[in-house]
Amino acid sequence: MTKDADKAAAKPQTGLKRAIGTPLLYAFIVGDTLGAGIYTLVGTMASDVGGAIWLPLLIALVVAMLTAATYAELITKYPHAGGAARYVDRAFGIPYLSFIIGFLMMASGITTAAALANAFAGDYLTAIIDVPAAPAAVAFIILLTLINLRGVRESLTANLVASVIEVSGLVIVIFVAGVVLTSGNGEPSRLLEFAPDVPPLEGAFAASIVAFFSFLGFEAAANMAEEVRKPSKSYPRALFGAIGTAGFVYLLIALGAVIVLPPAELAESSGPLLDVVAASGVGVPPWLFSLIALVAISNGALLFMVMASRVGYGLAEAELLPRAFSRVLPARRTPWVSIVVIAGLTIILALTGSVASLAETTVLLLLLVFLSANVSVLVLKKDKVGHDHFSAPRFVPVLAIIASVALLTQQTGPIWLGTAAYIAVGSLLFLAARARRKHEERRPAPGAAQD
Repeated sequence: MTKDADKAAAKPQTGLKRAIGTPLLYAFIVGDTLGAGIYTLVGTMASDVGGAIWLPLLIALVVAMLTAATYAELITKYPHAGGAARYVDRAFGIPYLSFIIGFLMMASGITTAAALANAFAGDYLTAIIDVPAAPAAVAFIILLTLINLRGVRESLTANLVASVIEVSGLVIVIFVAGVVLTSGNGEPSRLLEFAPDVPPLEGAFAASIVAFFSFLGFEAAANMAEEVRKPSKSYPRALFGAIGTAGFVYLLIALGAVIVLPPAELAESSGPLLDVVAASGVGVPPWLFSLIALVAISNGALLFMVMASRVGYGLAEAELLPRAFSRVLPARRTPWVSIVVIAGLTIILALTGSVASLAETTVLLLLLVFLSANVSVLVLKKDKVGHDHFSAPRFVPVLAIIASVALLTQQTGPIWLGTAAYIAVGSLLFLAARARRKHEERRPAPGAAQD
């Protein structure tokens, strides 16, 4: 073979155009990571840990960075594979395990969308229009479902625009907190105050579960592996840079929020950052900041509903869910059955769960997914590929596994029960799909000779 042929053979081939460089990939991951979670969950963290909100955010940032190193290796090593379910399949080759990981990804999308629907119907919306929360959440989900049915062109440009709007709201919070601090009206001493009657370390780890929700989103970057130029260099830079940026912004938000408002007031609000802006006295119209927050929440909820419906469609195409999930609208080519089922489940969860409990369930689901990815990367260390890729030291996924298990131990019984219900439903669907396939394999083909 010639040298050129050797180089071509060493490059991972793809049917998609590799048009995304490091800056655009960085912007995409920042947009997915800097999202609605921080707009809604600052108050929940304050109830667990008091004014030291920065501590659980630091813990969550460390766990996110460790897991990001695992994803950087897997994505650059297998740029055709998208998501943890593919990596688990490659590492273990157990169809049930691969299906469950994919199913948990779909479940996390549903649960996250339900949490964001409740957040949408909270204080941010009532600052603009006073409507009952439950009908507003249902109407919100239905509207997103109609958009999803029509067909969502998820271009990076559109995602970038939404990201700019989301970040502008966070910049406003940081700015007004700076104004309060420099004017001498803030209370920096609150940053070292922990919640009363809660041991500091226990409160910090409990709050870190909620804090981790704010860092979710980078797993979606795996689905773009085939469209990135020089993924071995671009992915690690973009991934670590984006998570580091998100962590820095979140820490500034946490510091600013506590300096402006007492933790007890933050804990009582479903729109804590709106209260921070209002209490600063800077003069930012409440309706304007609320509108920015609602855009952030809507963008996040729509992305997760789109993701969940497409995972459902993909599982049906692989004959792991009922075939109905793979039905598409003739003109729009959107998986309407999967979309409608996802919407129905999202509505049920939104009406029965709170923002905090749904966020904690999402974290538990994705911690299990991340745990599987971290174990898979250790198993796949011995698998050699013909191109350069990022390689994380073995101790990194080991530390990520330990950190994930530590966070899992902080989850409460009801959250584990809800996750167990997801796994039970998924297991039944898998068994039903396998039984159907075996029945179809035994059934004689049309026109076959009969004895």
